[in-house]
Amino acid sequence: MSGAESQPKHGLSRAATRKRKRLYIVLAGMTMLGIAVALVLTAFQDNIVFFYTPSDLAEKQVGPEQRVRLGGLVEDGSVRKIDDGVTTQFVITDYIDTVDVSYTGILPDLFREGQGVIAEGRMLPDGSLQATEVLAKHDENYMPKEVAEKIKESGRWQEDGSGG
Repeated sequence: MSGAESQPKHGLSRAATRKRKRLYIVLAGMTMLGIAVALVLTAFQDNIVFFYTPSDLAEKQVGPEQRVRLGGLVEDGSVRKIDDGVTTQFVITDYIDTVDVSYTGILPDLFREGQGVIAEGRMLPDGSLQATEVLAKHDENYMPKEVAEKIKESGRWQEDGSGG
């Protein structure tokens, strides 16, 4: 038997066909991994919520129905209860821009005018926020870094950190 007779008819050795099979398996595995990553990222996209200050919202033109976290201070004199008794409207400010917020539910005990707050919800077409959750600052020193920077830019920052 000569060396030519032991080769398959199509001219590839057994080692080459094994390597080709491994290559196909690796490529199939990479394709499946890519599809899985794409599906996971698509699923997370609906749950991603970006943090903004009122100035950021004005600059970036966030679209209606987009979920956002809005941080700032509750503007003095802006809190008002609606006739239904459970809806509260207020204004969040960073002393540069303001955003109207509407929230239906029980507000945190620490919620009050002039205090730091983070509201999470959906932007409405009129540029206001329909909040689904409101978080008030938990101690005297807490304020999101972005909000503190915007208040410092406005020149209304106080050394005690209260901002107002």
